[in-house]
Amino acid sequence: MTLILALVLALLPMPDWTVWLRPAWVLMVLIYWAIHVPFKVSVGVAWLMGLVMDLLMGSLLGEHALAFTIAVYFVSRMYMRLRMYPLMQQGMSVFAFVLLYQFIIYCTQGFIGDLPRNHLYWLSSVTSMLLWPWLFVLMRDFRRWFKVA
Repeated sequence: MTLILALVLALLPMPDWTVWLRPAWVLMVLIYWAIHVPFKVSVGVAWLMGLVMDLLMGSLLGEHALAFTIAVYFVSRMYMRLRMYPLMQQGMSVFAFVLLYQFIIYCTQGFIGDLPRNHLYWLSSVTSMLLWPWLFVLMRDFRRWFKVA
């Protein structure tokens, strides 16, 4: 349910001047679940969500799947460490993972000749980092309410 809501948030239209500030909702939700239930949500779920994101966004098939898979792989490798970090340090880690995700997307778009023309492309990682504490609290409450373990 949270992944579907993240897909909806990723697809909602935004004004032109704020399109660069859109957080990586799907990746942030995947990161949360990969940290807290790593044996249920891992690389396979990230790959499927990436394919769904590619289909919904109309991008190159496999572009988001590759980026989500690599980012969630690194999260799953260090989930025990990330779980113990305070929220601000987790936010910095989310910044790094979203930056990695954006870099992979940037490279794949560069291979097909469709690079973003603006340096504001990288602002999404900053907004994702700033929204991480609030998303973490909402997801934690959701997990406790529905007793997800």
